[in-house]
Amino acid sequence: MRDDLDPTATSGFSQAELRALSAFVDNELTEAERQALGARLAVDQRAAKLLGRYRAQRAALRVLFADSAAQATTSCIVLRTRMNWRRRTAFAISALAAGAALAGLAGIISSPVAPPSPPMTFAEQADLAYVVYAPERRHPVEVTAAREGALVDWLSKRLNRPLSVPSLRAYGYVLLGGRLLPGAAGPAAQFMYEDAAGARLALYVSPASQRETAIRVLRAGDRRTFSWANGHMSYALSGRMAESQLRKIAVDVCSELGGHPERWR
Repeated sequence: MRDDLDPTATSGFSQAELRALSAFVDNELTEAERQALGARLAVDQRAAKLLGRYRAQRAALRVLFADSAAQATTSCIVLRTRMNWRRRTAFAISALAAGAALAGLAGIISSPVAPPSPPMTFAEQADLAYVVYAPERRHPVEVTAAREGALVDWLSKRLNRPLSVPSLRAYGYVLLGGRLLPGAAGPAAQFMYEDAAGARLALYVSPASQRETAIRVLRAGDRRTFSWANGHMSYALSGRMAESQLRKIAVDVCSELGGHPERWR
């Protein structure tokens, strides 16, 4: 789905969020990803409204560019096929007009085929997971910190890697717990932290092909995600705070998990 036709409708959404909404409409998400995004749509009216626009656009395109009936050898059947095409075209134009009125989708016929969306980066996956679960007040985690030992053992088995949970108490954040999530290359884990004011940070973890990478930053609205890899594991720390402060926490977390951030300064 194209999202560049109405800047006001897509403002405030990251490219990762827009791609996820498009993949939701095109049935390209796993069941776990659909459930996670569905949970957000239930509470995010802007995202749900944008999803409706994408669906209207997709429906109009499918009608307009549906395969023509098989060509026949008689002029009667050829005439009927042309008439069916005209009816489909007229219906599609009506649908597009309605969609444009509702969604600001003018000009779509001139560019009917959108290029395939590139796969989400690891940092974008972490950011999307943060967007979905950080606002959740009743069920931000799957297993609470009261069962931290069981949580770490379970996620270590699912990721087939020994995991550890860094402490962020020095920064005023305590562990709420964690959950299992789908990643691009298999299972991923998310550990959620919270401070006394209710602000949350999330550490997203997944096996990686790289042995070590420098810390990088993803900026999406008021959110920041710092990602890196070490020991064939990818890590990403996401939160809403000053970039310099989150980077300081990410550097300490990287060190605690066996990384070498001093090499990248």
